[in-house]
Amino acid sequence: MQAKNTSVPFIAAATTALLIQLAFPTAAHAAAPVAAVPAARTVGTIEAVHQFQTGPMPTGVTVSAKGRIFVNFPRWGDDVPFTVGELRNGAVVAYPSQAANTFDAKKPADTLSSVQSVVVDALDRLWILDPAAPGFQTRIAGAAKLVAVDLATNKVVKTIIIPADVALDTTYLNDVRFDLRAGKAGVAYITDSSVSGPGAIIVVDIDSGRSWRKLSGHPSTSPDPAFVPFVEGQRLAQRAPGKAPQPFAVAADGIALSADGATLYYSPLSSRHLYAVPTKLLLDAGANDAALAAAVRDLGEKGASDGLEADDKGRLYAGDYEHNSIHQRQADGQWTTLASDPRMLWPDTLSVGPDGYLYFIANQLHRQAGFHDGKDLRQKPYMLFRTRINAGPVMLK
Repeated sequence: MQAKNTSVPFIAAATTALLIQLAFPTAAHAAAPVAAVPAARTVGTIEAVHQFQTGPMPTGVTVSAKGRIFVNFPRWGDDVPFTVGELRNGAVVAYPSQAANTFDAKKPADTLSSVQSVVVDALDRLWILDPAAPGFQTRIAGAAKLVAVDLATNKVVKTIIIPADVALDTTYLNDVRFDLRAGKAGVAYITDSSVSGPGAIIVVDIDSGRSWRKLSGHPSTSPDPAFVPFVEGQRLAQRAPGKAPQPFAVAADGIALSADGATLYYSPLSSRHLYAVPTKLLLDAGANDAALAAAVRDLGEKGASDGLEADDKGRLYAGDYEHNSIHQRQADGQWTTLASDPRMLWPDTLSVGPDGYLYFIANQLHRQAGFHDGKDLRQKPYMLFRTRINAGPVMLK
C-alpha cells in the first residue's frame, strides 16, 4: 500500500512534464511572449452624441419631433443642480427652468424632486416622471407625479399626482409610455420598479388624472428569485462596507408599447425575461385580476435590461447590461444583436428619435459606491450614444 501511494505523485509529475514538453517543445518557445488578448468584439456602429464630462449621472433621454434632446439626472447621491435638462449647443441646461428643478417641500406638486424618466409624446409634449424618492428612499408625500411641458412654449401644461394608494410607500416610478388614442386624452403606462415592495404596471388616465395598479406583485413584475447578474466580471450585488453582499432585486423596469398599441412589453431589471400583456386588459381599472394574470405571456430570455423600446416597424429593443449590448427583436420574435461595444457600460434608457436613430445613455450605474463597499468606481464621462435603426418612434394619437 505504501509503495502504491508514493508512486502516484511520480506518475503525475511525469505526466505533467510530458504535457509541458508537448506544449513547449523548446526552451526558446517557452520563453516566447504571450500573445496579446484580442480586443473586445464590437457589433454594429454607435455614435457619441454627448459626453457628460462633469456633473451627475444621467439615466433618461428622449428626442422631440424637432430634434431637441432632453435628459434627466435622478438624485441618488450625486450633487444634482437640476434633475431635468436640455442639450443646447453642446451643454446641458436646466429645463423647463431652474426654479422648477429646485424642489420645495411646501410645493411638492410644482417642483421636481428626483426625476427618473423623460419621454416626448405624439403631441410633442415632454412628459417628466418624478418618483419623488431620492436615493430610493420612501416616496415624498404628494410629490410623485407626471408633468407635461408644451415644447412650443416651454410651459408646464399638466401635472398629474399619483396618489398614495397607487404610488405606495415602496413604489419607485421608473419609465413610461403613452397611447393618446385611449380615453378622452390618452393613457400612460408606468413601471413600478420597487426595490422593497411589489412591482406593478401603473395606468394613468390623462384626462381625469385617475390612476390604478395592475399586476401588482405578479411574478412578471417581480424580481426573478433565481437571477444572478454579472457585470464586468463581478456579481452585481449591493455591497456595504463590512457587510455580506445582498441581492440587487429590482422589479418591473423597462417598458415598451407595440406599434399598434395593443401590446405592452415590460421586464423586471432583475430578470432576463421579456413579458407581454394586452393593453385592453390594463385599461379597465375594474377588470378581473385573474384574467389579466392569465393573459401575461413570458416571451423568453432577452438578456438583462435596464431599458426597452419599440419602433414603428414592429421591432423591439432591449438593453443587455451584462454584455454592453442592445438587442433587436424582429416581428417574428427572433433576436439579433444591434450593437455591442465595451464603451456601452450599462446601457440605460432607450429612445427612438425622429431621425431614424436609437438613442441611449451609458452611465456606469453598476460602478456606483453601493455595489463596491462604498467606493465609487465610475469614471467620467458618462455617455449619450445613438445607433441607426432606420425607423421612427411609436407615436399613438
